[in-house]
Amino acid sequence: MTPLLDLPGVSRETVERLRLLHTLLIKWNPAINLVSRTTVQTAWDRHIVDSTQIYQLGHTDGHWADLGSGGGFPGLVIACMALGRGDPIRVTLVESDQRKATFLRTASAQLGLETNVISQRIEQVPPLQARTLSARALAPLGVLLDYAARHLSPQGLCLFPKGATWRQEVELARKNWHFDLDVHQSTTDGDGAILSVKAISHV
Repeated sequence: MTPLLDLPGVSRETVERLRLLHTLLIKWNPAINLVSRTTVQTAWDRHIVDSTQIYQLGHTDGHWADLGSGGGFPGLVIACMALGRGDPIRVTLVESDQRKATFLRTASAQLGLETNVISQRIEQVPPLQARTLSARALAPLGVLLDYAARHLSPQGLCLFPKGATWRQEVELARKNWHFDLDVHQSTTDGDGAILSVKAISHV
């Protein structure tokens, strides 16, 4: 397991909170398949450590909305990191699957987090005006930009972790969208990247 205390701003209390999240994930996953069964044994690195790097790239204040939160990645990790660092971030988790939304609420309570869990489809949720918007393993970039156009504040920033095909996704998305893009190499996936996107508008 990758040690998180090596990361800037990660306290021992935050690590303990993330370990509890890991325990809850292992407990709940057989019943509701929060993450793929093939990744359960590597969940600490594959899901939790992977999510911490997203936090480092977002705004340290304001409204952070995580779309399609599933098992809480990166949304619950973002909330844990913000609480541990004392950053004034308000976290909203959007998850249409009612069982997964129940997990998110239960885990938030047990982790001592004040998150807002919305169990509706993303396109039906009233505009969230998020300063930071994240989505992990949810949809192709073009679809994510459509969601962002609805839920991101005018000066907001999107953070989308992507795998080896991220270049193709960017190329396809540019056919329908204008956007500013910064690419950050993933620290957990040699072929992956975190796409930092802003100034989104239709072509």
